[in-house]
Amino acid sequence: MSVSSEDLAKSRQTIDAYEDYAERYDAIVRHVPNRREQAWLKRLVAIAGASGQILEVGSGPGYDADFLESLGVKVRRTDATKRFLELQAARGKHGELLDLITDDLGGPYDAVVALCVLIHIPRDQTDQVLAKIAGSLRPGGAFLVSMRNGDGETGGEYHTVFWRRDDFAARLEAAGLVLIRDDFNVGRDREEWNTFLAVRPA
Repeated sequence: MSVSSEDLAKSRQTIDAYEDYAERYDAIVRHVPNRREQAWLKRLVAIAGASGQILEVGSGPGYDADFLESLGVKVRRTDATKRFLELQAARGKHGELLDLITDDLGGPYDAVVALCVLIHIPRDQTDQVLAKIAGSLRPGGAFLVSMRNGDGETGGEYHTVFWRRDDFAARLEAAGLVLIRDDFNVGRDREEWNTFLAVRPA
């Protein structure tokens, strides 16, 4: 499926906004995942294996990757925002530029993590991106993803797409993944989120 110039423009605008905001984001974001997030990441590692290879897309400042590595797995840290990778490099952490829409993901991985990331993928690119992620997993590999709950999308600097739980679960299934667990929570600023853990059938 080709990518429209409009979708590329939305993606580029969001990336540029994060380039400008990265240092502020790093200053306000939690540097250690909270208990709920840790539980999800531990579930992922339980499937990936203690010595598993995990792809993290949208690593941001890299604190989820830090926690994952503390559990023994290897994490390929990636982000489409160069400034986030520079902030990680300043802490001695190596990351790579990766655009989910346009780049090959490599693999096969034991797991893929995309927390608070696919909310910025244009709606008509979502199926293509999920298929790409599913294709990067080994049989039995796991995918952990969180999405904003709701309808429609927002414009502005940070293009954000909302999905209802059942609609996004159907998209995971269409990509060939099997949903094994999900939950709903309310985050900062009363934002509603759904978190999904799915696997590629063995």
